[in-house]
Amino acid sequence: MSTPPESLRQTVDAQAAALGFDACRVARAERARHADEFLAWIAEGRHATMEWLARNPERRVDPQQVLPGARAILVLATNYYVEAQPAGRGRFARYAWGDDYHEVIDKRLKLFDAALGALGGTQRAYVDTGPVLERDFASESGLGWNGKSTVQIHRKLGTWFFLSVILTTLELEPDPPESDHCGKCTRCMTACPTQAITAPRWLDSRRCLSYLTIEHRGSIPEEFREALGDRIYGCDDCLTACPWNRFAQASREAVFAAREHVTGWDLRDFLTLGEEGFRALFRKSPVRRTKRSGFLRNVCVALGNVGTTEDLPALERAAGDPDAIIAEHARWAIERIRGRWRGMRDEG
Repeated sequence: MSTPPESLRQTVDAQAAALGFDACRVARAERARHADEFLAWIAEGRHATMEWLARNPERRVDPQQVLPGARAILVLATNYYVEAQPAGRGRFARYAWGDDYHEVIDKRLKLFDAALGALGGTQRAYVDTGPVLERDFASESGLGWNGKSTVQIHRKLGTWFFLSVILTTLELEPDPPESDHCGKCTRCMTACPTQAITAPRWLDSRRCLSYLTIEHRGSIPEEFREALGDRIYGCDDCLTACPWNRFAQASREAVFAAREHVTGWDLRDFLTLGEEGFRALFRKSPVRRTKRSGFLRNVCVALGNVGTTEDLPALERAAGDPDAIIAEHARWAIERIRGRWRGMRDEG
């Protein structure tokens, strides 16, 4: 005997809550509503060097190509909001203050998958890693809506949550979609330091500081270095600007709390990290994604923007680093600091 739809949904919702998810909604497993816009975005090269987005794009917009026979998509939210820490030199995006969310949420998805399998379903589960337009299906499920920054917004969580999805062959009634509650607000667009949000819900990754500090390999274009300020991993400006964050509450998850290096390290301290030291410090952290080369590149740029003559010895050592990218950005930072010092001396 099959499980009644109402009872099945109650079981699914209870399982989601038991596993620590803060919201669970259901969308139909059909072609994404904004598939054509996504394909146009790819065609224009807005994805920059994130080539995985351009591989098999039709598969990414059609869940049936990912899981034939899929009937529903569970869309799950995990709150990661942690109260602001004392400001220091060197800012990390809030999602990277604690443990890597991929590892945390993936374990829960595997347990959820097993529970759904026991109910007769076949699943594919992803946390920001699969060929699924998560935000499109999140909006369709009524979990939230896509803001003008392209970030998903939730009425109670604001912008501070992770999305994950489970495609399933189980027959689950879809939830009604959420309407757009951005109105005339453009705070996220105005807040972007590089004007990467070129139109509502149209992001040019090539200008985005999150892309440049995390996904981009190689030299950071000089036209964007000053805008980086003291950011060394990601950028939260468009998220922070959203007025819906006034409803956000601190996450219950201790794993997302800020690590000591987020609040206690000075920028130049990071330049002492060798390969082993980098891997040890950022073990189980999303910062690993940049690798040592990209991370110390970011640190050098930040020092070029906010550093003083006290940082020059550390930068001079970095200028001799065997990694050409680190050395290049260290030399740039040295010239920036020396230029500021000469300007202050001349004014004095």
